[in-house]
Amino acid sequence: MYRSLFSRDLFTELDRLQRDLQSAFDYSPAIRGLGRGGYPALNVGTAPTSVDVFAFAPGLDPSSIDVNLDRGVLTIAGERSETLPASDEKTTLHIHERPSGRFRRVVSLPDDIDPNAVSASYRDGVLQVSIKRRESAQPRRITVQ
Repeated sequence: MYRSLFSRDLFTELDRLQRDLQSAFDYSPAIRGLGRGGYPALNVGTAPTSVDVFAFAPGLDPSSIDVNLDRGVLTIAGERSETLPASDEKTTLHIHERPSGRFRRVVSLPDDIDPNAVSASYRDGVLQVSIKRRESAQPRRITVQ
């Protein structure tokens, strides 16, 4: 009797809806980067000589990524194409978790960066942007005489 009243797909849909609602209010980092930050997931770190930004964006063409630095603000933008199976009346898409479409991430950087010393590389799905700090801002040892 239980099975005849409720189809199995109903419970699957309710489970999916619950997960979607939980992820919408979840402020902890998620493994897919869909939690708080958006796409692509970012790691930003500082060192005495540089500021490094890592964007985790697998499956992109490096030439389709725009990286701009303007007045201490780093912008990473691009577009991720949709990859779905060929659609016909016999094909059904059950789960679609890969984000697609245009994206844009903006990071404010410290004042001591050198806008003329920026490098960007894309390898194994990770974009690394490294911005050197100015020589005058780096710590140095002063000898006492």
